Amino acid sequence: MIDSAAVKDYLLALQVRIVDALEKFDGCVDGSVGGCVDGCVGGSIDGRTFLRDDWTKAAGEPLGGHGITCMLEDGKVFERAGVGFSHVTGSTMPQSATQARPELAGRGFEAMGVSLVVHPRNPYAPTVHMNVRFFVARTPRAGDADVWWVGGGMDLTPCYGFDEDAIHFHRHCRDALAPFGGGLYPEFKAWCDRYFFLRHRGEMRGIGGIFFDDFNALGFEESFAMLCAVGDAFLPAYLPILEHRVHAAYGERERAWQALRRGRYVEFNLVFDRGTLFGLQSGGRTESILMSMPPLASWRYDVRSEPGSPEDSLAARYLVPRDWLGCGF
Repeated sequence: MIDSAAVKDYLLALQVRIVDALEKFDGCVDGSVGGCVDGCVGGSIDGRTFLRDDWTKAAGEPLGGHGITCMLEDGKVFERAGVGFSHVTGSTMPQSATQARPELAGRGFEAMGVSLVVHPRNPYAPTVHMNVRFFVARTPRAGDADVWWVGGGMDLTPCYGFDEDAIHFHRHCRDALAPFGGGLYPEFKAWCDRYFFLRHRGEMRGIGGIFFDDFNALGFEESFAMLCAVGDAFLPAYLPILEHRVHAAYGERERAWQALRRGRYVEFNLVFDRGTLFGLQSGGRTESILMSMPPLASWRYDVRSEPGSPEDSLAARYLVPRDWLGCGF
């Protein structure tokens, strides 16, 4: 028996928890995880606070429902950070939601989730994405069961690669999934490598993480618990990396490289990302759907990195599938 209300309660609480932690981190003078996230009370100190935008889609529109978009721009640490919750319903599933399940085309649906993207100002601090979602395809016939699944994951997109960051991030992804089966991390890690891949560029978007969709193999209670474990793992997976990188010195060269790498991020989101396509195809709220875009990005013709440079090593060492934890797969 599925419990949509329990899923929604968790997602709303997760959004609050993540927004609070990011806001405190942006406001702390020293940017330390232990001294800031655990020690600051009552919002940011000197940084900006998140804008909270509650929105509603009327029932007569193609997509009905509501959501909360929380956005921080031009902060001390975060050039842009968006954390969105949405709970929507529709009479017909969009094409992007039925690619793996064409037999569900034409059904009504209910979807809810939390999605976030963080773009730090410092080029040495990586961009991060996380999403956890729950989907129900309504049965068109009385007596038949609805079809439900969970999906989501998290992935890291650095402009400058560091082995220790990749290992830390993947370790938390692995540990979040471990209670639900030792085979899930290698499966979801490989899925992430395949999914966050720019086919026209022949490169991964970043160093990966985990990705899963259309998942209900554990039954509702355990699948929901797995979804919660992934959501709960985000802050410990990301904030220590941010703490290590946020004060690194940088100049115009690094910012120019960051803008070019952000351009690749935009390319993926607009061409391949199923969440973006789902939102746009279903008549979702454009501002909330596109909150993942970086505030600044650039495209230059036929850019080639200097051989042996830190920029050059990104593609060769980090934008390829790697077994970061030595799991032997």
